[in-house]
Amino acid sequence: MEMSERGTGIVIVGGGGHARVIAEAALAAGLGVTGFLDDDAEATLGIEAPRLGGLGLLEHEEFVRNHPVILGLGDISLRRRIIGKLAEPIGTIVHPRAVVSTMAEIGRGVFIGPGAIVNIGATLGPHSTVNSNAVVEHDCVVGENAHMAPGAVLGGQVHVGTDTLVGLGSRVLPGVKIGARCVVGAGAAVVTDVPDGALVVGVPARIVG
Repeated sequence: MEMSERGTGIVIVGGGGHARVIAEAALAAGLGVTGFLDDDAEATLGIEAPRLGGLGLLEHEEFVRNHPVILGLGDISLRRRIIGKLAEPIGTIVHPRAVVSTMAEIGRGVFIGPGAIVNIGATLGPHSTVNSNAVVEHDCVVGENAHMAPGAVLGGQVHVGTDTLVGLGSRVLPGVKIGARCVVGAGAAVVTDVPDGALVVGVPARIVG
């Protein structure tokens, strides 16, 4: 494929498990997958999509200009380092089995997985993830590059900061504010506000470390 040709499908940055989930969602949504970028020459998505090269291709202006991309990396800190290298066009993928309000605001580069629910008035920041069966209730705000893991539930009017992970099966009560760069442990129940950079675990969730 010549880099001067505009891609007909999306390019996924990453070749691991999360990238495979996004690739399947793209196909289910009727989108093409032009290929993926991964530094591992042996990586494969398990679908007929070629590895186009390593992550260094993001440094090439012509490549990023001609191929809509979406982050398919699970590591939030690695994603943050790459976000600054991304240029338009940026892809957004919503699995057809997700339920997304027409009155929700979805930023560029967002991935919404199968079974996820995003309700009225919710705002999903750029490059955020609402993974399989996660719920973002009414009027929530999810920051840039934040990740709602599978089965996580945000009650109404929750705010989640930039680069924060809300772990598997966790619950956040309505109106709670979680800061930037936080980690909410799997299965936690967050009942009070969480400051920037905190790790919280347990029921009710408490700060550790």
